[in-house]
Amino acid sequence: FFFQAEDGIRDSSVTGVQTCALPISGAPELKAVTVDPKKAVLLVMDFNKNNCIPAQRPRCATALPKVQKILNEARAKGMLVVHTITTRMKQDDISADVLPKAGEHVLTAPVDKFTDNDLAQTLREKGIDTVITCGTSANGAVLFTAAGAVLRGFKVIAPVDAMPADGAYQEQFVVWELANAPTVSAGVTLTKLDMIK
Repeated sequence: FFFQAEDGIRDSSVTGVQTCALPISGAPELKAVTVDPKKAVLLVMDFNKNNCIPAQRPRCATALPKVQKILNEARAKGMLVVHTITTRMKQDDISADVLPKAGEHVLTAPVDKFTDNDLAQTLREKGIDTVITCGTSANGAVLFTAAGAVLRGFKVIAPVDAMPADGAYQEQFVVWELANAPTVSAGVTLTKLDMIK
């Protein structure tokens, strides 16, 4: 129920004499990054064929071809790829554009994809120190997995065009939070898919 006004963000549900206007700080810097495919993992999180469609979640549907492209590039470079599904999904629910290939692991996990599994240990054993987050929703899987990865000692690359949410506000909030959150921001590099080499 927020809308952007010239002087910030207003809460349209506030009535009466008081209103809420919050200034918006400048956009975080997006940086070009070079990735060592032997030391990185591409996390492809929660793309559900049942709702990541134009009629229900157009931002998600629009992101799928971009995520498919980086997924294919990661595979071609021999990068480790891990897919995730929510606790309410089945593996068969993964969108066709980003289906796992033979040998690619699929984890079922809540919003922090490091919770209740051995993902962190597995990545460390493989010499992985960098996590690339691609997923939906930005304010769920991407935000909490990026934070979880940093807090477990991994570097995070977060492409802003691979974290669709239900609306632009959630995406904007997550980008801002990843750029500014205490402790977490020091371990996150914000980028775009075409800026990853």
